[in-house]
Amino acid sequence: MPDTEALIPKHGGYRKLKSFQVAQLVYDMTAAFCDLHVDRRSRTHDQMVQAARSGVQNIAEGSQASGTSKKMEMKLTNVARASLEELRLDYEDFLRQRGVPLWDWNDPRRAELIARRPGSVDDVLQWVRRAEKSHGQHGPDGHQEKSDTPSMPSTSSIPARAGSHAEVMANGALALITVATSLLDRQLAAQAAAFERDGGFTERLYGRRNKGRRG
Repeated sequence: MPDTEALIPKHGGYRKLKSFQVAQLVYDMTAAFCDLHVDRRSRTHDQMVQAARSGVQNIAEGSQASGTSKKMEMKLTNVARASLEELRLDYEDFLRQRGVPLWDWNDPRRAELIARRPGSVDDVLQWVRRAEKSHGQHGPDGHQEKSDTPSMPSTSSIPARAGSHAEVMANGALALITVATSLLDRQLAAQAAAFERDGGFTERLYGRRNKGRRG
């Protein structure tokens, strides 16, 4: 263990973590989605918002705790991961229970959102408006369908069009949750490797005490 290593190393800095940034965007997006599409009096509304918030808060708390407890850092990071998984299921339930399509993993609209690297809800809403314009123009594989003859509007298409905003927002949130959970999986693996290699606060304290006794 290097002599220059601090007993309590630098910690915090969670705002620079990509996982925190994406989770925070998911939280903001979920709050907007629930206010628009989920009854505010329902438990689902509160549970979805709280699950999204938990993802953000536990990343931050884990980062702060890392200075004195790598085990706590990993535990809280895993809680953040679990909270976002719970939120993923809530969005999937929302789509399934309303008969709204869950986009395929390879849907180009998902890829477009991820490629945009949105930094705010406004960025996401710009993508939502773009995706809404193409609503109904994609086949089961998510690729645009072409037709030689224009289709006539029908009353049966009105409900689907009215629900397009919820469909796009929910599927967009799911795409961002996938990014956030993937980042957290990598973060957990890195934390576990660092703990196995370097130990934690207890090991540093023990080493510092032994050094003091020898000195």
